[in-house]
Amino acid sequence: MANLQTTYLGLKLRNPIVAGSCGLTNSLEDLKKLDEKGIGAIVLKSIFEEEILAEMALSLAQAQRPQTMYPEIYDFFSVDEMEDTVSNYLFLIEQAKKQVSVPIIASVNCISADDWTLFAKRVEESGADALELNVFVLPSDVNHSSEQNEKVYFDVVTKIKESTKLPISLKISYYFTNLANMIKKLSETGISGITLFNRFFSPNIDINSMKIIPSSLYSTPNDIHISLRWVGIMSNRISCDIAASTGVHDGEGLIKQLLAGAKVVHIASTLYKNGFDVVPDMLSTLEKWMNEKGYSTLDDFRGKLSQSAIADPAAYERAQFMKYFAGKTTSNL
Repeated sequence: MANLQTTYLGLKLRNPIVAGSCGLTNSLEDLKKLDEKGIGAIVLKSIFEEEILAEMALSLAQAQRPQTMYPEIYDFFSVDEMEDTVSNYLFLIEQAKKQVSVPIIASVNCISADDWTLFAKRVEESGADALELNVFVLPSDVNHSSEQNEKVYFDVVTKIKESTKLPISLKISYYFTNLANMIKKLSETGISGITLFNRFFSPNIDINSMKIIPSSLYSTPNDIHISLRWVGIMSNRISCDIAASTGVHDGEGLIKQLLAGAKVVHIASTLYKNGFDVVPDMLSTLEKWMNEKGYSTLDDFRGKLSQSAIADPAAYERAQFMKYFAGKTTSNL
C-alpha cells in the first residue's frame, strides 16, 4: 500500500494536499470538514496587512486619545470590524489547533514590511504551526525600478523573522525580471518554503456596460502550466520546499506537480467547484497511480521529471517550442 506521508515547512503531513488560503478556510466548521475528508494541511484565509494596521491604529487611539486615530481608516473599516477581524482570526487559530488534527498555517496578504509584521508574534502565540506570507507587488508603477519592487520581498522576510520563530512560507507571483534568480535568492533568506504562484484579481472589460469587471474568480486545469514549468525548473535548485499552486483540480494535476518536484500542492478553486469530496478523490487517484507504477513513497518519484533530472532539460524552455513547431504547416497543426 502506498505511503502518502510527506513533510512541508518542517511539519509532518499525512499527504501532500494542502487546502490553500480561501473563503473555505475561514470557519472552524469548514476546517473540520476538510480534516475529515483527509486534507494534509490547511492554510487559513489570509488576513490583510491593512486590517492589521487598522486594528493597531485603533488600539493606539483607544490607549491614548481619539485624535491619534487615522481618520482615513474609517473609509475601509468600521470600529467593530477593526476590533473583531484580528481577534477573530487569532481565535480561529486557537480553536483549530484544539479541534483539527492537521497542521494549521496562518496567512497574511501583504504589500510592505510595515509595522503589521509584529502581528506574527501573536500568530505564533495563538498556536499556528507556520505562517504564509502572500506577497504581491504589482510592477505597475513606471517610476519604480525592478530592484525597488524586489526589495519589498526581502524586507518583509527580514522583519517577519525578527518577530517569530515560526516556519515561514512565501507565496509569490511570477512578475519578476529574472524569476529563477529571484526564487533562488528568496530561498536563501531562511524561509522554509515558497509557493508558486499566488493568484489575484485580474481585470476584464464588459463591452456592453463599458465597465471594468473581474475576470474568472476560479482557476481551471489549464492554469497549471505556468506553475508546473517553474516548479520543474526550480526543483532541486533552491534551499527550501516548493509548493505548487493554481490549476491543480484533480489527482492527475497533483501527480504532475509531484513529478515536477513539488513537496505539496495547494488547492482552492477545485474545492469550490467540486466540493470537499475532491480531496479523497485526488488521494485515491494518487494512491492507485503509485501502486500501478510500483512506487511505495512520494520520494520514490518526486522530482523524477524536474528539469535537473530529465535527459532533455530544454523541454521546460523555449528550445522545445521551436523544436515542436519546426517544419510544421497549418495543415498538420
